[in-house]
Amino acid sequence: MTTDHLPGVSRTPRRGRPRDAARDRALMDATLAELQANGYSGLTTAAVAKRAGVSTATLYRRWRSKEDLVVGAARAWAEELGPDRDTGALHSDLSALLHDKAAALDGPSGRLLRAVLGEAAHNRALADVLMDQFVMPLQERVGAVLDRAAGRGEIPPVEDALVVGEMVIGPMVSHTFLIPHTPGSRPGVDMAERLLPYLLRALGAATAPVPEAAGRGVRTGNGPGRPASSPTGSR
Repeated sequence: MTTDHLPGVSRTPRRGRPRDAARDRALMDATLAELQANGYSGLTTAAVAKRAGVSTATLYRRWRSKEDLVVGAARAWAEELGPDRDTGALHSDLSALLHDKAAALDGPSGRLLRAVLGEAAHNRALADVLMDQFVMPLQERVGAVLDRAAGRGEIPPVEDALVVGEMVIGPMVSHTFLIPHTPGSRPGVDMAERLLPYLLRALGAATAPVPEAAGRGVRTGNGPGRPASSPTGSR
Protein backbone atom coordinates (compact mmCIF):
# COMPACT_ATOMS: atom_id res chain seq x y z
CA MET A 1 0.00 0.00 0.00
CA THR A 2 1.33 3.43 -0.88
CA THR A 3 1.37 6.11 1.82
CA ASP A 4 1.83 9.37 -0.10
CA HIS A 5 -1.89 10.10 -0.03
CA LEU A 6 -2.61 9.13 3.56
CA PRO A 7 -3.68 12.12 5.65
CA GLY A 8 -0.95 11.40 8.18
CA VAL A 9 1.81 11.53 5.54
CA SER A 10 2.92 15.01 4.52
CA ARG A 11 6.04 16.50 3.03
CA THR A 12 5.60 19.68 5.09
CA PRO A 13 5.48 19.79 8.90
CA ARG A 14 2.16 20.50 10.60
CA ARG A 15 1.49 22.35 13.81
CA GLY A 16 0.03 20.56 16.77
CA ARG A 17 0.01 16.87 17.56
CA PRO A 18 0.83 14.75 14.50
CA ARG A 19 -1.73 12.24 13.32
CA ASP A 20 -1.16 8.58 13.95
CA ALA A 21 -0.10 7.01 10.64
CA ALA A 22 -0.90 3.53 11.99
CA ARG A 23 -4.48 4.65 12.65
CA ASP A 24 -4.75 6.02 9.11
CA ARG A 25 -3.58 2.71 7.71
CA ALA A 26 -6.06 0.85 9.91
CA LEU A 27 -8.83 2.98 8.43
CA MET A 28 -7.63 2.20 4.90
CA ASP A 29 -7.52 -1.52 5.70
CA ALA A 30 -11.03 -1.29 7.14
CA THR A 31 -12.30 0.59 4.09
CA LEU A 32 -11.01 -2.10 1.77
CA ALA A 33 -12.56 -4.83 3.92
CA GLU A 34 -15.93 -3.07 4.00
CA LEU A 35 -15.85 -2.48 0.25
CA GLN A 36 -15.19 -6.17 -0.33
CA ALA A 37 -17.95 -7.19 2.04
CA ASN A 38 -20.65 -4.67 1.13
CA GLY A 39 -19.63 -2.78 -2.00
CA TYR A 40 -19.64 0.99 -2.33
CA SER A 41 -23.39 1.38 -1.85
CA GLY A 42 -23.38 -0.71 1.33
CA LEU A 43 -20.30 0.88 2.90
CA THR A 44 -20.87 3.24 5.83
CA THR A 45 -18.35 5.39 7.62
CA ALA A 46 -19.64 4.04 10.94
CA ALA A 47 -18.86 0.47 9.88
CA VAL A 48 -15.38 1.47 8.70
CA ALA A 49 -14.65 3.26 11.96
CA LYS A 50 -15.88 0.32 14.02
CA ARG A 51 -13.78 -2.16 12.04
CA ALA A 52 -10.72 0.07 12.42
CA GLY A 53 -11.31 0.45 16.15
CA VAL A 54 -11.68 4.24 16.09
CA SER A 55 -14.48 6.75 16.54
CA THR A 56 -16.36 8.27 13.62
CA ALA A 57 -15.02 11.64 14.77
CA THR A 58 -11.49 10.33 14.18
CA LEU A 59 -12.48 9.22 10.68
CA TYR A 60 -14.14 12.55 9.82
CA ARG A 61 -11.05 14.47 10.91
CA ARG A 62 -9.30 12.72 8.04
CA TRP A 63 -12.00 12.31 5.40
CA ARG A 64 -15.03 14.57 5.15
CA SER A 65 -17.39 12.07 3.56
CA LYS A 66 -17.84 8.51 2.38
CA GLU A 67 -16.74 9.53 -1.12
CA ASP A 68 -13.58 11.17 0.20
CA LEU A 69 -12.84 8.05 2.22
CA VAL A 70 -13.16 5.72 -0.76
CA VAL A 71 -11.16 8.03 -3.03
CA GLY A 72 -8.49 8.09 -0.33
CA ALA A 73 -8.52 4.30 -0.21
CA ALA A 74 -8.14 4.11 -4.00
CA ARG A 75 -5.07 6.32 -3.74
CA ALA A 76 -3.67 4.41 -0.79
CA TRP A 77 -4.14 1.07 -2.53
CA ALA A 78 -2.81 2.37 -5.84
CA GLU A 79 -1.77 -0.37 -8.18
CA GLU A 80 1.86 -1.35 -7.77
CA LEU A 81 3.05 -2.98 -10.97
CA GLY A 82 6.64 -3.14 -9.82
CA PRO A 83 9.68 -1.86 -11.70
CA ASP A 84 9.82 -1.77 -15.49
CA ARG A 85 12.56 -4.31 -16.07
CA ASP A 86 14.38 -4.13 -19.40
CA THR A 87 14.98 -7.82 -20.15
CA GLY A 88 16.42 -7.14 -23.59
CA ALA A 89 13.56 -8.68 -25.56
CA LEU A 90 9.92 -7.80 -26.26
CA HIS A 91 8.66 -11.29 -25.42
CA SER A 92 10.10 -11.29 -21.91
CA ASP A 93 9.33 -7.59 -21.32
CA LEU A 94 5.66 -8.16 -22.16
CA SER A 95 5.55 -11.38 -20.16
CA ALA A 96 6.88 -9.59 -17.08
CA LEU A 97 4.35 -6.78 -17.52
CA LEU A 98 1.40 -9.16 -17.88
CA HIS A 99 2.41 -11.22 -14.85
CA ASP A 100 2.91 -8.05 -12.80
CA LYS A 101 -0.59 -6.97 -13.82
CA ALA A 102 -1.95 -10.37 -12.83
CA ALA A 103 -0.29 -10.11 -9.40
CA ALA A 104 -1.78 -6.64 -8.90
CA LEU A 105 -5.28 -7.85 -9.78
CA ASP A 106 -4.89 -10.72 -7.30
CA GLY A 107 -3.77 -8.34 -4.54
CA PRO A 108 -5.36 -5.56 -2.47
CA SER A 109 -5.42 -3.05 -5.34
CA GLY A 110 -7.31 -5.55 -7.48
CA ARG A 111 -9.81 -6.23 -4.71
CA LEU A 112 -10.46 -2.51 -4.36
CA LEU A 113 -10.80 -2.09 -8.12
CA ARG A 114 -13.37 -4.89 -8.28
CA ALA A 115 -15.40 -3.26 -5.50
CA VAL A 116 -15.56 0.26 -6.95
CA LEU A 117 -15.65 -0.17 -10.74
CA GLY A 118 -19.43 0.09 -10.87
CA GLU A 119 -19.52 3.26 -8.77
CA ALA A 120 -16.78 4.86 -10.90
CA ALA A 121 -19.11 4.78 -13.90
CA HIS A 122 -21.10 7.67 -12.42
CA ASN A 123 -18.69 9.13 -9.85
CA ARG A 124 -16.20 11.45 -11.55
CA ALA A 125 -13.90 11.88 -8.53
CA LEU A 126 -13.52 8.12 -8.18
CA ALA A 127 -13.15 7.61 -11.93
CA ASP A 128 -10.37 10.21 -12.04
CA VAL A 129 -8.38 8.58 -9.25
CA LEU A 130 -8.75 5.14 -10.84
CA MET A 131 -7.45 6.56 -14.11
CA ASP A 132 -4.48 8.20 -12.39
CA GLN A 133 -3.57 5.33 -10.07
CA PHE A 134 -4.54 2.21 -12.01
CA VAL A 135 -4.70 2.95 -15.74
CA MET A 136 -1.95 5.47 -16.41
CA PRO A 137 0.89 3.55 -14.69
CA LEU A 138 0.18 0.56 -16.92
CA GLN A 139 -0.14 2.71 -20.04
CA GLU A 140 3.21 4.34 -19.30
CA ARG A 141 4.91 1.00 -18.81
CA VAL A 142 3.40 -0.38 -22.02
CA GLY A 143 4.71 2.66 -23.89
CA ALA A 144 8.21 2.13 -22.51
CA VAL A 145 8.18 -1.56 -23.48
CA LEU A 146 7.07 -0.76 -27.03
CA ASP A 147 9.62 2.03 -27.46
CA ARG A 148 12.43 -0.31 -26.43
CA ALA A 149 11.21 -3.05 -28.77
CA ALA A 150 10.98 -0.64 -31.70
CA GLY A 151 14.46 0.67 -30.89
CA ARG A 152 15.81 -2.88 -30.99
CA GLY A 153 14.14 -3.46 -34.35
CA GLU A 154 11.84 -6.20 -33.01
CA ILE A 155 8.65 -4.43 -34.13
CA PRO A 156 7.72 -1.42 -36.26
CA PRO A 157 7.14 1.81 -34.33
CA VAL A 158 3.71 1.75 -32.67
CA GLU A 159 1.61 4.79 -33.54
CA ASP A 160 -0.94 4.38 -30.74
CA ALA A 161 0.50 2.73 -27.65
CA LEU A 162 -2.67 3.55 -25.70
CA VAL A 163 -4.57 1.00 -27.76
CA VAL A 164 -2.03 -1.65 -26.84
CA GLY A 165 -2.47 -0.71 -23.20
CA GLU A 166 -6.21 -1.20 -23.57
CA MET A 167 -5.51 -4.61 -25.13
CA VAL A 168 -3.78 -5.51 -21.86
CA ILE A 169 -6.27 -3.97 -19.44
CA GLY A 170 -9.47 -5.24 -21.08
CA PRO A 171 -8.79 -8.99 -21.20
CA MET A 172 -6.94 -9.08 -17.88
CA VAL A 173 -9.70 -7.27 -15.95
CA SER A 174 -12.65 -8.99 -17.64
CA HIS A 175 -11.15 -12.46 -17.29
CA THR A 176 -10.23 -11.90 -13.63
CA PHE A 177 -13.38 -10.10 -12.47
CA LEU A 178 -16.26 -11.17 -14.72
CA ILE A 179 -15.75 -14.87 -15.39
CA PRO A 180 -16.47 -17.39 -12.60
CA HIS A 181 -13.35 -19.24 -11.46
CA THR A 182 -12.54 -22.09 -9.15
CA PRO A 183 -11.69 -20.82 -5.65
CA GLY A 184 -7.94 -20.66 -5.20
CA SER A 185 -7.22 -20.43 -8.93
CA ARG A 186 -5.17 -17.60 -10.42
CA PRO A 187 -7.13 -16.33 -13.40
CA GLY A 188 -4.86 -13.36 -13.94
CA VAL A 189 -1.82 -15.56 -14.44
CA ASP A 190 -3.79 -17.81 -16.78
CA MET A 191 -4.83 -14.86 -18.95
CA ALA A 192 -1.32 -13.38 -18.89
CA GLU A 193 0.08 -16.55 -20.45
CA ARG A 194 -2.72 -16.86 -22.99
CA LEU A 195 -2.70 -13.20 -24.00
CA LEU A 196 1.04 -12.85 -24.59
CA PRO A 197 1.30 -14.58 -28.01
CA TYR A 198 -1.68 -12.63 -29.36
CA LEU A 199 -0.13 -9.33 -28.34
CA LEU A 200 3.14 -10.29 -30.01
CA ARG A 201 1.33 -11.15 -33.23
CA ALA A 202 -0.68 -7.93 -33.15
CA LEU A 203 2.52 -5.92 -32.72
CA GLY A 204 4.19 -7.63 -35.68
CA ALA A 205 6.91 -9.32 -33.68
CA ALA A 206 9.20 -11.48 -35.78
CA THR A 207 8.47 -14.56 -33.70
CA ALA A 208 5.46 -15.27 -31.52
CA PRO A 209 4.79 -18.48 -29.60
CA VAL A 210 1.68 -20.30 -30.78
CA PRO A 211 -1.03 -20.25 -28.06
CA GLU A 212 -1.92 -23.63 -26.63
CA ALA A 213 -5.47 -23.32 -27.92
CA ALA A 214 -5.93 -26.98 -28.67
CA GLY A 215 -4.73 -28.00 -25.22
CA ARG A 216 -7.27 -25.68 -23.63
CA GLY A 217 -10.17 -26.87 -25.73
CA VAL A 218 -10.36 -23.58 -27.63
CA ARG A 219 -11.27 -23.91 -31.27
CA THR A 220 -9.15 -21.77 -33.58
CA GLY A 221 -10.11 -20.62 -37.04
CA ASN A 222 -8.09 -23.44 -38.64
CA GLY A 223 -9.33 -26.13 -36.30
CA PRO A 224 -7.65 -27.53 -33.17
CA GLY A 225 -3.94 -28.07 -33.52
CA ARG A 226 -3.72 -26.96 -37.16
CA PRO A 227 -1.12 -24.41 -38.19
CA ALA A 228 -2.27 -21.01 -39.36
CA SER A 229 -2.36 -20.45 -43.11
CA SER A 230 0.49 -18.55 -44.68
CA PRO A 231 -0.24 -14.81 -45.03
CA THR A 232 0.64 -15.08 -48.72
CA GLY A 233 -1.81 -17.89 -49.28
CA SER A 234 0.94 -20.34 -50.38
CA ARG A 235 0.38 -24.03 -49.75
